Amino acid sequence: MKKLFLILAFSCLCELSYSQTWIWYPGDYEIWLGNRMNNRRTDRGAFFPPFWKSDSHYVTVEFSKILDLKEPETVKIDVEGMYNIKIDGKMLFGMPDVFTLSAGKHHLNVKVWNQTTPPAIFVNGKTIKSDDTWKVTNEDKEWIDASGKASDTSASVYMDAGSWNFDTPEQRPSLFHLNCQPQDVLSAKKTSQGGVLYDFGKETFGYLVFHDLSGKGNIRVYYGESAEEAQDKEHCETLDEFMASPQRMVDLSNHRDLKKEGSAFATSDSKAFRYVYVESDPTVHFQSMSMLYEYAQETDRASFECNDDEINRMWKIGEYTLRLTTREFFIDGIKRDRWTWGGDACQSYLMNDYLFFDSDCVKRTTWLLRGKDPVTSHINTIMDYTFYWFLGIYDYYMYSGDQHFVSQIYPQMKTLMDYVLSRTDKNGMVEGLSGDWVFVDWSPKPMDKHGELSFEQILFCKSLEDMSLCAGLTHHPAEQQKYEQLAEQLRGRILSTFWDNDRHAFVHNVIPSEENSTLLTRPITRYANIFAILFGYLNQQQKEEVAKGVLFNDKIMPITTPYMRFYEMDALCKMGKQRDVLGQMKNYWGGMMRHGCTTFWESYDPSLDKGKLAPLSGHLSMYGRPYGKSLCHAWGASPIYLLGKYFLGVVPSEAGYKEYQVTPVLGGLKWMKGSVPTPHGEVNVYMDRHQVKVKSTEGTGWLNLPGKSPVKIPAGQEITVRY
Repeated sequence: MKKLFLILAFSCLCELSYSQTWIWYPGDYEIWLGNRMNNRRTDRGAFFPPFWKSDSHYVTVEFSKILDLKEPETVKIDVEGMYNIKIDGKMLFGMPDVFTLSAGKHHLNVKVWNQTTPPAIFVNGKTIKSDDTWKVTNEDKEWIDASGKASDTSASVYMDAGSWNFDTPEQRPSLFHLNCQPQDVLSAKKTSQGGVLYDFGKETFGYLVFHDLSGKGNIRVYYGESAEEAQDKEHCETLDEFMASPQRMVDLSNHRDLKKEGSAFATSDSKAFRYVYVESDPTVHFQSMSMLYEYAQETDRASFECNDDEINRMWKIGEYTLRLTTREFFIDGIKRDRWTWGGDACQSYLMNDYLFFDSDCVKRTTWLLRGKDPVTSHINTIMDYTFYWFLGIYDYYMYSGDQHFVSQIYPQMKTLMDYVLSRTDKNGMVEGLSGDWVFVDWSPKPMDKHGELSFEQILFCKSLEDMSLCAGLTHHPAEQQKYEQLAEQLRGRILSTFWDNDRHAFVHNVIPSEENSTLLTRPITRYANIFAILFGYLNQQQKEEVAKGVLFNDKIMPITTPYMRFYEMDALCKMGKQRDVLGQMKNYWGGMMRHGCTTFWESYDPSLDKGKLAPLSGHLSMYGRPYGKSLCHAWGASPIYLLGKYFLGVVPSEAGYKEYQVTPVLGGLKWMKGSVPTPHGEVNVYMDRHQVKVKSTEGTGWLNLPGKSPVKIPAGQEITVRY
């Protein structure tokens, strides 16, 4: 069992730091790794690939570096793929793994071909080391004339090399695996159906391990996030069947042998579950079952604690929810899709800012979602997810200060925005065209998504604003001005088209074929009004009118997903209504907790409980399936973000926390304390009804309290303000 664990636990998430690392074409490894992850989904044993365009890595990549050596240097090179090496334009014989360069100036080129995995190199010399200062291109546009002379210039586009943390020659990127850790089952119970129901105590993800197998026959496994799902053999979302003997165990869905160590067998695919129901032929037996918990190595860099035990448990459940859905990338949920979705990811980035501060995972997910040019559809085919993708990049920059990443991704931001602009209507607005999925949210009642939706225009406008900011960061002044003007024009059209002066809110949509009909007949939903508050598109009076007439109006269709509750709570906190938000958190996320959740769900409708807890089975259905709902969904971890940003009140005001604001609000709590991560440290906050204490390790901070002038927070020193 120990050897089996070591094999599965192999991970490239090494804590050691080296000056050299494996490098590749930026985005290529991320796309390749994402394809491996996204194509692990099964639907009751059937292979279920993503239904959007899947791209691949460039199969030939040139790596180059201009050198100026003070003395001769011997270089060792490791490569994933076939390759050749050129020094000053002269190709070396064969594929040498060691070569020597003389003192002086040189132009070093390594061209790698690899159809199976992304071309990658690891170069290690005394001063020559592979890192992100190397240049890479997927097109070598040199040419040779009839005399054999090569061109002196090339029209190739060069990028800075991509990398992660594969920092030794042995840590080949193509060998990456997540970590694994053995865990025991909490309980096992014989059922009336004749099988055994295993309970692992909480939602989890990993491989089942069968111990001390004897006899021959088939073993059938039914997974469930609930006991009801695991025991419903006809409708559970995931299942397995194995052909077993003491020497061999075969997965009948893919005909792969299970990993074996001694008399223990580990399943070939990891799955999400809390409960596992197992039936087996009378001719086959196993002594016991355990699991290998599969996880990404994430460190909690944040904390939160207060006088309210329910809120403390809420923070911990949110942390565990985000931990389970933070894997190679930020994924939606661990049971059903296990895919990267743009809308889910954008929220994960923000929650990550207040928990793990894992910048690499944000960048990997952003590259994967974008894919390659040419653009043929929206991100995940969803119009709004394209806009969230743009928003996520500038948010990442503000929290991390990583301008280099913005420079790397900007060309693909531009081509994606070109695609969006090519599909606008005569009013300069977007509406669903053929092949577009206009999502908005899962709503409890039918929602009209035809024509121009105010929600989509507001997201589009903010995307143009962020494009302008990123164009400025990457030194494209003409494009900065272009996007700024487009945003300004669209903002004016949004107000004149959708704002209803009588109802003091944005209407939901306008259908072009009915342009002459009055806006008063149009429905009002929460979505556009929420985002107009978040993006600052309303004055103070309008915000208060929207809060009263929409956000606190029970007649307006309620939001039942944590996904959109995230933004609704965000907007309310932005207006200083933390006391209301605290109550809603205790009602909404607290409702899931009263059902015994160990992770937060994809959707929860408090009205189903009607003052008392309804059976859990009444909350499990979705998508027309009795167990279609995910009970561990990334967008359910919203309390992490809300408590860090709006209760502890820590927000960067300059990129990378060079300057930041601390505006703590108890919102009905008696006391609270916690820490918020920054790029190289943290901000610690304590507050009760009499005093505030703040200590930070970096940046220039300002403590803001009602009725008081901002107080400067010196790095490394604790300040206390009493009132």
